[in-house]
Amino acid sequence: MKDLVFSGIQPTSDLHLGNYLGALKQWVAIQHDHPCLFCIVDLHAITVAQDPKMLRQNILGVAATYLAAGIDPKRSHIYVQSEVPQHAELAWILGTITKLGELERMTQFKDKSGKQGERVGLGLFSYPVLMAADILLYGSTAVPVGQDQMQHLELARVIARRFNERFGDTFAIPQALIQKIGNRIMSLQDPAKKMSKSDPMEGAKILLRDDAETIRKKIMRAVTDSGKGISYDPEKKPAVSNLMTLYHHASGKTMKEIEKEFAGAGYGDFKKAVADAVIGMLGPMQKRMLEFRKNPAELKRILDAGRDAATEQAEKMMRTVRTRVGLGRE
Repeated sequence: MKDLVFSGIQPTSDLHLGNYLGALKQWVAIQHDHPCLFCIVDLHAITVAQDPKMLRQNILGVAATYLAAGIDPKRSHIYVQSEVPQHAELAWILGTITKLGELERMTQFKDKSGKQGERVGLGLFSYPVLMAADILLYGSTAVPVGQDQMQHLELARVIARRFNERFGDTFAIPQALIQKIGNRIMSLQDPAKKMSKSDPMEGAKILLRDDAETIRKKIMRAVTDSGKGISYDPEKKPAVSNLMTLYHHASGKTMKEIEKEFAGAGYGDFKKAVADAVIGMLGPMQKRMLEFRKNPAELKRILDAGRDAATEQAEKMMRTVRTRVGLGRE
C-alpha cells in the first residue's frame, strides 16, 4: 500500500519562494506516486490576529497557488481545514493525552511567546496538537516537512503511540519526507534566518506574485559572503549557498554543475543568472495563478470536492476514535 501524504500551508499572507521550493514543488512530484491531501490550514492561521476579510481572500489565493504550482485535483484533494470540523474535534481529544511539558518545549512556542509575553494565546500553545490531529486524522504515513518542523512531527508521533497504547491500535506512525536540497530556503538579507512571510524586510523574501523587475532587484541586492568564488558550503558560505539552492531548483542543475558554470565569475554575474532562472521558473505559474483567481466558480468546485472527500475520510477515523475513547452513547 502506498504512503498517504498530508501537508498544508497557512493562508496568512502571500506565499513566497520558500513556500514553493520547500513545499509546493515537492508536493507536485509526490502526488504522482502517492494519494495526497493538501490542506489550507486556516485554523492554524488564527493563532495570531487576522483580518477576517483578508484571511478569506488569502485562503482563495493559496488555493489558486496550489493549483497553479501543479497540484492536480484529479490526483490530490485540496480543501480548507476549517471546513472539515473533525480536525478540531480530534485536536481536543488528543489534547487530553498531551503533556504540558511537551508543549512547553516546542521551540516555535518559546520563540513566539517570548516576543508576546502575557499576551500569548492558548492557540499558539496548543498549535502542535492541532498539527498532530491534521496528520493523524487521515492515517497519514508520510509528511513532507522542513527540518524546522521535525519537532512538531515528532510530537505527533509521540501522541499517536500514546493513543494506540491507551486505546488500541488506531493511528499510523507518520514518517518525515525531507528533500535534500531546499527544504529550508533562507532570507535574502540574513542567511541565518528562514525566508518568512512575516519578515518586515521586503527584500528578504521573494513573493510568488512579485513581478520580474521586483524579483531581479531583490536577488541583485541579496547579501553575499566575504571572499570570492561560487561554491556550495552552507556553513562557510551560507548566503551564496542559498542563492545556489534557488538556481539549482530553477535550472535543474546540480551544485557541482553550478560551481563549474560560475568558476571564476563574480557575484554580480552569478546573481543575474539566478534572477533570470527564478523569473523564468515563476512566470508561467504566476500566469496560471491569475487565471484561477479570475475563475472563482472553478476554485469553489475544486475546494468543495476536496472538502467532501476529506470529510468522508476524516469521519471514518473519528467514528473509530470516538468508540475507542468512549464518547457518545454508542
